[in-house]
Amino acid sequence: MTRPVVIDTDPGCDDALALLLALERSELDLVGLTTSHGNTAVDATTTNARSILELTDRTDVPIAKGADRPLAVDLQTAEHIHGSDGIRGPLPEPTEATRPVDTHAATFIVEQARAHEGELTLAALAPLTNVALALALEPDLPELLDELVLMGGAAFSPGNVTQLAEANFHSDPHAAHRVVRDLDPTIVGLDVTKHATLPSEWVDSIPRDDPLGRSINEWLTYYSAEHLERYDIDSAPIHDALVIAALVDDVLETDPFYMEVGTDSDLAQGALVCDPNDVTGNEPNGTVAVDADYERYRDLFVETIDRFVAETIH
Repeated sequence: MTRPVVIDTDPGCDDALALLLALERSELDLVGLTTSHGNTAVDATTTNARSILELTDRTDVPIAKGADRPLAVDLQTAEHIHGSDGIRGPLPEPTEATRPVDTHAATFIVEQARAHEGELTLAALAPLTNVALALALEPDLPELLDELVLMGGAAFSPGNVTQLAEANFHSDPHAAHRVVRDLDPTIVGLDVTKHATLPSEWVDSIPRDDPLGRSINEWLTYYSAEHLERYDIDSAPIHDALVIAALVDDVLETDPFYMEVGTDSDLAQGALVCDPNDVTGNEPNGTVAVDADYERYRDLFVETIDRFVAETIH
């Protein structure tokens, strides 16, 4: 039985690979994409998402364009990492077949949660603005969703934007604060995604004499040499793909915690704070991925992408 999934995304190189993984796995029924500001401005993330659907011949998947700015802080984007348009590599121009629906992403999330009551998985790979707005529109969203799985936060690891904060949570800390407080999420943060790398020899094996292969290769190698050295890794972590892999297979180990997200404008902005010693006495309001079966993740990822490339590149 397939699970219905909405992915909230801001493509983004690792988002692109996560979408490719989701689109190619028969276990998942992708009933829609919603787009947000994040790796670049929302107009560009929407164009990128449309192009990925064109590339994979999945123009049947509806797209809803969402928030163009955070709830209360200034917009920050990451073109310096993901490329001038928020993504690297050649992509097809979107056509009318992928024109966004005339519904805001937050409304679309609520509509899909009602249509698939108790069964919908919301996979949030972007700053959580759209999800927080959906919760404001529909306070019963926690009961309507089967689960919310999100890429964000750094529970017990250093951040990648500040010493404490991961990019998605830092980009819209007020949205992250509300979502973590009220939506019982499964948080797949830097604690585990920083290790979600792929074998360098496999990355090098992808044919680059074809536009598709060149795009996939550039998505897989979006980290600069400086970033690889900073984090002491051989290849770029594909953060968002670990979330999708977890929807397909049991690759995560999670623990429940009471959690909060800082909204201060300085060091605490976007910081995910867990209570492992129960000093607050509060019941857990979500779970955090604390470890992953990386070999299983890599096998699933490589098998899926290899199959897609073999079927698509002639």
